[in-house]
Amino acid sequence: MALFLVTGGCGFIGSHLCDAIVARGDGVRVIDDLSTGFVANLPPEAEFVHGDVCDTKLVDAATDGVDGVFHLAAIASVERGLREWAHTNRVNLGGTVAVLDAVRKRQPRARVVYASSAAVYGECASLPIRESADTRPVSAYGADKLGSELHARVATRVHGIPTVGLRFFNVYGPRQNPASPYSGVISIFADRLRRREGVTIFGDGLQTRDFVYVADVVAALLQAMTVPLSGAGVFNVCTGRAVTLRRLVALIAALSGAAPTTRSEPAREGDIRHSVGSRLSARRSLRLPPATPLRTGLAALLAHAGGAASGQNSRHAAHPISAHSATDPAIITAMAERQLNFSSPRRNRARMASNEGRS
Repeated sequence: MALFLVTGGCGFIGSHLCDAIVARGDGVRVIDDLSTGFVANLPPEAEFVHGDVCDTKLVDAATDGVDGVFHLAAIASVERGLREWAHTNRVNLGGTVAVLDAVRKRQPRARVVYASSAAVYGECASLPIRESADTRPVSAYGADKLGSELHARVATRVHGIPTVGLRFFNVYGPRQNPASPYSGVISIFADRLRRREGVTIFGDGLQTRDFVYVADVVAALLQAMTVPLSGAGVFNVCTGRAVTLRRLVALIAALSGAAPTTRSEPAREGDIRHSVGSRLSARRSLRLPPATPLRTGLAALLAHAGGAASGQNSRHAAHPISAHSATDPAIITAMAERQLNFSSPRRNRARMASNEGRS
């Protein structure tokens, strides 16, 4: 059984990842300060450490004995990065350095898979955006994520630490808290429409985004931990499909049966006009299956939101593999093992040793 450290594991993406790790029989240790996450999101098998990812002593101790580190802890808000520049820099960039340094000191052979962001690109004239595009962030959040990539490159080239950065585009799915002002636009829109409330669109609504379902993000994280890669890899995690915010509202309304009412506000500082990624490199290098269609993911999100509102267990998050899939956390693990041939680092080493013994 392998053991993985997940920073930010009580949050939206992190808790889904913990579910998948535990469901396939491996151990997980979580660091989270609970500023946005909830312990209730974790599977009972997870080891929880309450603390700050910038606390170097705590991170050093938590890194002992792990086979790999998933670094997801961050203040994931462009707007908050503008208001709390120094604090978000401390967490988003300083936290990454703390994790890399802990691995350097305690587990230098452990791979670090960390969350970057499409925000590193800024405004790109050529779409879809490939990983080779210029990185020109227009927000402090994007600058911190780009800085994290540069430090990861140093960790790999200078200290020999295997690192993989995943540039998340707009992630959505169950457990994304719509009450948070920093939540993703889909969870906010879906919650407002389900409650028959109006939604606010910043700008004219014709700006485009690439919305990727959380199950696809988990699959990418798992693959990034185990597939053979050289150097400090960086990959987009996206669908390759753009949708306008107006179209998004109409689609959620159609699926929820709501009659949408919208109001417009001026575009926000730091917001990007058009963002859609190319998943070609990630699909080839990480061996990913096709992305979940937006309609399928939205239907699963709305079904989960309806279940949570009616008092059903909100831990049972949806992972749609097809339009008819169930809503069990183990499904994403089954998908990864069946379609992606996923196995843990410790299992890989055991299999290699067994094969050597037969030769």
